[in-house]
Amino acid sequence: MTEKATALPRARTVVHPGPYGPVRIAHMHADKGRHFRLSLPAGRTLHDSLVQALAAEDVASASMTLIDGELEHLSFCTALPDPAGRVLATYGAPEALRGARLIFGNATMGRRADGGPIVHCHGVFREVDGRVRGGHILAERTLVGRSAVTVVVTALDSFELRVAYDEETRMPLMRPQARAEAHG
Repeated sequence: MTEKATALPRARTVVHPGPYGPVRIAHMHADKGRHFRLSLPAGRTLHDSLVQALAAEDVASASMTLIDGELEHLSFCTALPDPAGRVLATYGAPEALRGARLIFGNATMGRRADGGPIVHCHGVFREVDGRVRGGHILAERTLVGRSAVTVVVTALDSFELRVAYDEETRMPLMRPQARAEAHG
């Protein structure tokens, strides 16, 4: 077994500029979970639609899969190497499209350091001319179009995701932590 493992090509290694953190992936266990589907209506931002729909379900933190839908306005950016070397990658300048078809996406909702809701979203979409692209979707600037965006939600009821500065990546990241208050 060991001989086979050493014969395989070496996996790519990402080395962040900050001090090495022994726990790279923080995780928590949930005793139960809820899964449900949303249909985001036209005319609201992706951020507001998700935050309001999840608040109605008493959900503060969630993992979501976005499946199909029209985006009347899409704002997104892609990752670029940081020329200053302070972090491994940084976001490029935002790009804006008038009309796009969301093909697939993943989003996570949690809390900013000040307690407000935050939605982090990546997706793949088709532009009006048929070109397929992807990137970090700026949910607060992206407007849902006439064809609803379908979202499959996994509610994280047993814990919450909260943004905190990460020494190793030198970036703010969402990490799981015990809920500050009981969930009704």
